[in-house]
Amino acid sequence: MKTSFRLKLMLSYLCLVLFMGAIIYAYLNHALERYMLAEISNNLISETRLAALMADRAGDNLLRDAPAIAATVGKEIKARLTIIASDGRVIGDSEVPPGQLKDLENHLHRPEVQRSIKEGMGTAIRYSSTLQMPMLYVARPLVLKNGEMAIIRLALPLARLQEARSHMHLMLGIALVLALLAALFFSYIMSNITSRSLRTISGIAARIGKGEYGLRVPRESRDEVGDLAAVMNDMSERIETQLTSIVAERNRLDTILRGMGEGLMVTDAQGIVTLVNPAFRRMFSIREDVEGKPLLEVSRQPALHAAYRKTMADGIERQEEMSMSGEKDCYILTHWVPLLDGDRLTGVVAVFHDITDLKKLAATRRDFVANVSHELRTPVSVIQGYAETLLGGALESDPDRARRFIQVIHNHGERLSSLIADLLALSELESGKVLLDPRPLSLKSAVKQAVTLLSQKAADKGIGLDAETIGDRHMVLADKGKLDQVLVNLLDNAIKYTPDNGTVTVTAEDDGEMLKISVTDTGLGIPAKDLPRIFERFYRVDEARSRDKGGTGLGLSIVKHIVQSHGGTIWVTSTPGKGSTFSFTLRKAA
Repeated sequence: MKTSFRLKLMLSYLCLVLFMGAIIYAYLNHALERYMLAEISNNLISETRLAALMADRAGDNLLRDAPAIAATVGKEIKARLTIIASDGRVIGDSEVPPGQLKDLENHLHRPEVQRSIKEGMGTAIRYSSTLQMPMLYVARPLVLKNGEMAIIRLALPLARLQEARSHMHLMLGIALVLALLAALFFSYIMSNITSRSLRTISGIAARIGKGEYGLRVPRESRDEVGDLAAVMNDMSERIETQLTSIVAERNRLDTILRGMGEGLMVTDAQGIVTLVNPAFRRMFSIREDVEGKPLLEVSRQPALHAAYRKTMADGIERQEEMSMSGEKDCYILTHWVPLLDGDRLTGVVAVFHDITDLKKLAATRRDFVANVSHELRTPVSVIQGYAETLLGGALESDPDRARRFIQVIHNHGERLSSLIADLLALSELESGKVLLDPRPLSLKSAVKQAVTLLSQKAADKGIGLDAETIGDRHMVLADKGKLDQVLVNLLDNAIKYTPDNGTVTVTAEDDGEMLKISVTDTGLGIPAKDLPRIFERFYRVDEARSRDKGGTGLGLSIVKHIVQSHGGTIWVTSTPGKGSTFSFTLRKAA
């Protein structure tokens, strides 16, 4: 149970008042009791003197008239008066009838009597066996005129003292209760006033703890509470400054981590993942939160766990290349860095670089070099062989044969020239340095020009070219030279791979802000396994047959780059034995 400072302060005030009240009560009780006893004793002593004077008037008749004198004087002074002879016999008592005096004990050895004989005045407090109650006794010797001595003793019941003490206790108790009530009232007011500043500081501190760092504590005094308020304000200001710096640093770090193309993972010494970035989630196809989970639950890749265990075992920074299997196979270059706290290994930081594209690029380069070498080797070998034959004497001995050889050399030279031109064109397109001049163009006019260029080639195979569905309304935004190159390449391929008496059709249809253009043939078709690679450089579905039909193997790759440079896309659909459709999109002219 929480106890407020105000209640503690009020209770401390009450405890202090109670403690002081108890001390005062004990002191006053003891002091007043002693005072009252002393006052009663002094009164009895005075009354004893008075009784002695009254008894002395009796003269020599005191011993004879002692009972009557004791009764008379005791009644006057309202106290028990006892007259004791020098031998200790009680000869008169105001509370005992004369006939019973002989039955009383000898009083010579009573403390007050002995003290009065020795000191001239004696007092004692003791229990009276005669009256059956505690009494206060005062005794005084009296010398008679005949030389004899008697002792005058006054006794007062202590019941009066008990009554006075009870009344005093009652008055002190009432005073203490009133003091407690007053203390309770004033302690509540004082504790409320004293703790108000602390409550204000506590409330503001609680709000600061919840994140309201802009609050400040009002400094209402120059005492310790005011100093506490100043310290709180200074602390709040520092926390606000540091938190702002931490938030800015965290946001900067989050931005860096989100913007990193490399995956990042941090684990502790027990293999619990403490941090990953979005790139890591993408690499490992992770969609749920993984922070706080063991690495074994995050990924089941054996190579990943092996590299982690090595780093944790030897604490050495390392780089490893690993292949990852999943939704798609990829190659990852990992950089493992141990986290050290002095000599103690506290975790690992791992950076993951996806080098799949680099691997593919390296493979593509190797294939490209191999393909170019292969494409160049055949015409170069033919040219070299025929040239050697001519140099061997065929030029003079057989002019007709030499002429045929020169024609072959010329044809393969043209093939080399076309290959080099296509390579240069593809290189320019891939570099992005080709400057396009997009203008509103009539698609019908561009298609008509391409059909005219290839009409003779189509006529030689009896292939019909159909572009009748393209109308004047079909306008595109494109570079005229590049658009002609795309159409010519697609139509040439369609004619090349369509059997005699087939059909090649060019169509166009709206596709939102784009215009979809399709070239459909009734040719051999493309197997499904070859469709994903049909736009790669030098890729041929049937190497032997494709090479026999001429071409460099770069046409479709060039077409793809031209379309993409215009902001469009290109794709192919095909059914083997029935034909293929190459479609691409261009932006409509406004």
